[in-house]
Amino acid sequence: MPFPEPSLWWLGYATIGAFVGTFAGMLGVGGGMMIIPLLALSLDGQGVPREHVLHVAVGTAMATIAFTSLSSMRAHASRKAVRWEIARRMTPGILLGGLIGSQLARLMSTRALAVYFAVFVFVMAINMALDLKPKPRPGGEQLGAPAMFAAGFLISGVSALLAMGGAVLTIPLMLYMQVPMIQAIGTAAAIGFPIAVGGTAGYMTTGWGNSGLPPWSIGYVYLPALVGITAASVLTAPLGARIAHRLPARTLRLIFATLLFVLAARMLYSLW
Repeated sequence: MPFPEPSLWWLGYATIGAFVGTFAGMLGVGGGMMIIPLLALSLDGQGVPREHVLHVAVGTAMATIAFTSLSSMRAHASRKAVRWEIARRMTPGILLGGLIGSQLARLMSTRALAVYFAVFVFVMAINMALDLKPKPRPGGEQLGAPAMFAAGFLISGVSALLAMGGAVLTIPLMLYMQVPMIQAIGTAAAIGFPIAVGGTAGYMTTGWGNSGLPPWSIGYVYLPALVGITAASVLTAPLGARIAHRLPARTLRLIFATLLFVLAARMLYSLW
């Protein structure tokens, strides 16, 4: 089955980007968990072989995070809200974890990857709905270099499998280390960039040369979707931020948790 021209799907990619950008602005989270199920449904409709659908969706979502996290990192750094010493200590583990995580994704079938993604999303949705927070670590925020390397490796590996910027995992770690919330958010934004770079590089190389991928792909990164989603999400994120200031925090969490449940369930149903 020939692939439709990318131009026929630009509106769809822009719509996904606008949707994701609005919610990212409302909730201060990366859009990977929302991009994946929406883009997977779009790619399935385009006729991308099902054994590649989720891998292309994850790889492309990871690439979008590389752009959005860079912008976020610069904004937080300008306000001196980034703990660079923590980011530097975690970066070596982050880069290695991203490369290995993307390699593991290549070895997983679409169904296995879909189940892994859905279970993680369901857990995160419950966590967000109940507003669960970690208890601070007794004795202060210092962790040794091996522990920081291991934390970066594990967070990046999981993030590469799920196309996340890592904030949902790194912010709780920062709070556990008794880093103030505003610095935890800023440091998570800075850490998100090497996570996205390592994961994107991994998905480009592991998908390189695979047959059945749509034209204009670099490995598992589909360029038309990357451009359309990134451009629209950047434009609509400020709208989401304005909405966030008009709604109670609990209402925002419940909206997002419900949305994650619905999208993950719909993706599972479609790909099964």
